[in-house]
Amino acid sequence: MKTNEVIRMASVSGILGYGFPEASLNAALARKPHMIGVDGGSSDPGPHYLGSGQTLNSKMAMKRDISLLVRGAITNGIPMMIGTCGGAGGEPHLQACAEIVREVAREHNLHFKMALIHSEPNRDFLKNKLRSGKITALDQAPELTEADIDRASRIVGMMGPEPHRKALEAGAQIILAGRGTDPSPWVALAMHHGIPAAPAWYAGKMLECACNAALPKRHDVLLVTVGQDYVEAEPMNPELSCTPLSVAVQALHENASPIVRYEPGGISDTTHCKIEAVSPRVVRITGMKWDPKSYTIKLEAAEQVGFSAIAFAGARDPGLISQLDSFIESIHASAITKISALGIEPHLYKIVMRLYGKDGVMGAWEPQKNMTPHEVGILVEVIGETQEIANAALALTRVTLLHTDFPGRMCKEGNMAFPFSPSDIERGAIYQFSMQHVVHIEDPLEMFPIEYEMV
Repeated sequence: MKTNEVIRMASVSGILGYGFPEASLNAALARKPHMIGVDGGSSDPGPHYLGSGQTLNSKMAMKRDISLLVRGAITNGIPMMIGTCGGAGGEPHLQACAEIVREVAREHNLHFKMALIHSEPNRDFLKNKLRSGKITALDQAPELTEADIDRASRIVGMMGPEPHRKALEAGAQIILAGRGTDPSPWVALAMHHGIPAAPAWYAGKMLECACNAALPKRHDVLLVTVGQDYVEAEPMNPELSCTPLSVAVQALHENASPIVRYEPGGISDTTHCKIEAVSPRVVRITGMKWDPKSYTIKLEAAEQVGFSAIAFAGARDPGLISQLDSFIESIHASAITKISALGIEPHLYKIVMRLYGKDGVMGAWEPQKNMTPHEVGILVEVIGETQEIANAALALTRVTLLHTDFPGRMCKEGNMAFPFSPSDIERGAIYQFSMQHVVHIEDPLEMFPIEYEMV
C-alpha cells in the first residue's frame, strides 16, 4: 500500500456491453491510469436476468468491450476490474464473463492472474443469520422468512470493495466480480493505494456510470484523479465536458438523498462538498466525508412467479376508441368465460392489458384522462401457472379482442391490426424481486469467496 499518492482510474461505460469509443480508451491509457474497469450490471432491467441467469447484453457486445479492456490492461501492466458481471452478478453471469476473458486470452496469447469473486451466498448461511436476527428488512419490505429463501431462484449479496482489495493484494490483474455496489472496484483500487475512504467512495460514485457524469450524456470513458482530499473528473472524449452540474447530478444518481449515500460499512456524506470547474471540461470536488457504520450487505433475490405469453395489436377505429374502457372490460369478461370452458380456473392465470396511446406508460397515474387518441396499441399479456395455460388463455383473449362486437361497430371482420405473425409470443418463465433486506456481517469477505486462476 502506498500513501500520499495521486491515483488515476478510468471507467469506460455505464454497463459492460454498452460500448465505448476505442479512441477514448486509448486517451485514458495515455494518461497512465492505475486501473481501468467497468460496472457490469444493474437491477434496473428487472428481475428476469437475475432469476433466469441470462446476461443482460449479448456475448458479442461484451466480448468487444472485454477484449479492449483486457488487452489495454495487460499492455500497460495495470489491473482491470468488472463489477456485477453479466448484468445481475449471479454465478452464471460471472462464469459467462470469465469464459469471454479466457477466449480473449487465447486469441491474443495473453497471460495473467485472474480472480473470480463469487456473490451467491450459501442458503444455510442466510437461514442461520435469519434465525439469529441478523437480517433486517429495508423500507416497507415484509420480514424475511426461510420460505422466502427457499423459493428464490437466485440470491446475490452486494459486495463492498473489500473482496476486490483482497484480490489486488493477492496479485490478480484481471478481477471479475459477482453482484456488488457499483462504485466498489474503484473504491478498492483507491484505498489499496492509501486513499482515504471519503474521496475513494466519491471517486467510485463518479466512475460507476462513466460519462453519465459528463455532458452530453453518452457511454464513453471517464478519467478520475483522486488524492487525499479531492476528486477530479474528466471525460476522455474531447466532445464531452464535466461541469459542476453534471457532476452533482451523477452524485444524486440512484440515490434518495442529494447529500448522503448508504454503502456497506458506512455513509458517504457530501453535505459540505464544493464542486468547482477547474477548466471547461474538468471538475474538482472537495469536502466529502465518510462516516463508518456497522457492516451490512444488501440482498437481492428473484423468484419465479409463473409463465408469460404476449400479443400486440393496434386499433384505429374511432368508434371502438371512443368506448375503449367499456370495450376492454367486455374483453376481460368474455375471455374469462371462454378460458373457463377449457377447464382453466381463474386463479391459474392473470390477464393484463396495456393501452399505449391512452395510459400504457402511467396507468392509473396518467394525468391526461380526457384525451381521445386516433390510434391505440394494445399489449396483451397472460401470466399463467404453466406455459401451456398462458398460451391457451392468451390465444382466446386475442381472438376475443379481434372479433368482439361493440355498439356502432361497422367493420364485421376484425377490430385489430397485428404487426407480427405469429401473433402470440411465448416469454417463458417470469420473475419478481423477492428480497429488499440487508444482512449484518462481521467480516466483509465472509460472503464472497475468491477463486484464482492463471489464464
